[in-house]
Amino acid sequence: MSLTQEEMKVLELLYEDARVTPERAAVMLGMREEDVRAAVDKLEQERVIVGYPALVNWDKTPIEKVKAVIEVKVTPQRDMGFDAIAARIYRFDEVTAVYLMSGAYDLMLEVQAESLRTLANFVSQKLATIDSVLSTATHFVLKKYKVDGVILEEEHADHRLAVTP
Repeated sequence: MSLTQEEMKVLELLYEDARVTPERAAVMLGMREEDVRAAVDKLEQERVIVGYPALVNWDKTPIEKVKAVIEVKVTPQRDMGFDAIAARIYRFDEVTAVYLMSGAYDLMLEVQAESLRTLANFVSQKLATIDSVLSTATHFVLKKYKVDGVILEEEHADHRLAVTP
């Protein structure tokens, strides 16, 4: 699929701020509003744009979530490679993202659950029991500093006086 320059401009603008209106985007990009709307419609129909999620800093809410990154080594399935096993894994509610990786492991999962026990049960009872899964390594996310290019915490300037000899 090839995209026009105008479609790429709309895509990049929406990537930076998905809340921008077609009217505002048209002004910002020097395009007609109907052309912006047509570009967005095409990008959605072609599944280039697949959603408009809000980026939430959950640490600033009372909601507790346990997040982890799981490295998974698998045996690829004949005639389907890694796609079939990835599809089986990404259907679990706990899984928020699945990536095919190069290197020491095959798949990287981002998962979240309400508790450590729930996440541990997911790994031991759902993920590890899949025939193609050879091994897993779970890494718990302790704190997020930057997500999708957005810094989650304000940088605090050092207001201490400099001490010099």
